[in-house]
Amino acid sequence: MWEGSREALTDLDLAERESVLDVGCGTGVLTRVLREECPGEVVGLDADPALLQAVDPPVVRGDATRLPFREDAVDLVVCQALLINLPDPSVAVREFARVAADAVAVVEPDNSAVTVESTVDDEPALARRARERYLDGVDTDVALGASAAALLDDAGLDVVSTRRYDQVRRTGPPYSESAIEAARRKATGEALADNRAEILAGDASEADYDALRREWRSLGRDVVEQMQNEAYERTETVPFFVTVGRV
Repeated sequence: MWEGSREALTDLDLAERESVLDVGCGTGVLTRVLREECPGEVVGLDADPALLQAVDPPVVRGDATRLPFREDAVDLVVCQALLINLPDPSVAVREFARVAADAVAVVEPDNSAVTVESTVDDEPALARRARERYLDGVDTDVALGASAAALLDDAGLDVVSTRRYDQVRRTGPPYSESAIEAARRKATGEALADNRAEILAGDASEADYDALRREWRSLGRDVVEQMQNEAYERTETVPFFVTVGRV
């Protein structure tokens, strides 16, 4: 994230911030970007202490729906790819609005609009089918990025802007270890098996899942073969939306 451009973060006014809270910071991917762009203090917060070990201080362990901060504690509250994982993201956004003295920014994807291009002809269509099956079975709104403005508005924030940022992931020779591992997991069916519960929670039957897994493994073998010839290339585009609201 943010390797190519940070223009979508313009409306966060990071250069003018004295204090920023990154909620659900995980291993600090966004935290590090914020610290590079902001002269003030950037605090990372996450509920998982193991993830926080990867983030330089200051960090705080805490729940996004019950932030351990007083009202108006920081200039700006930010999150990235957090709300899509919460059963009721509106609770967290209201907490953001309580703690923020000036603004709230949410950086969330629309996972229903992910696109894949590949030198393996069947991969784009099969990836789309697998994604649709998965999205049908998850119990959170993993596509809320494009409509996040409504959450901010419901929390009493004045929505300033929504900017789109496309995260583009490219795979090509020479292949990284992670790319080789991803190909192996496709060929063995492990990649799809990780999402078996979500796929079956939707309209898919066991037979549907088994058929999809067979196709996935066949796809994986084609990917491995192309990799051996250094011919495999893949581009995945994940649309993120940066929505900013004023308190």
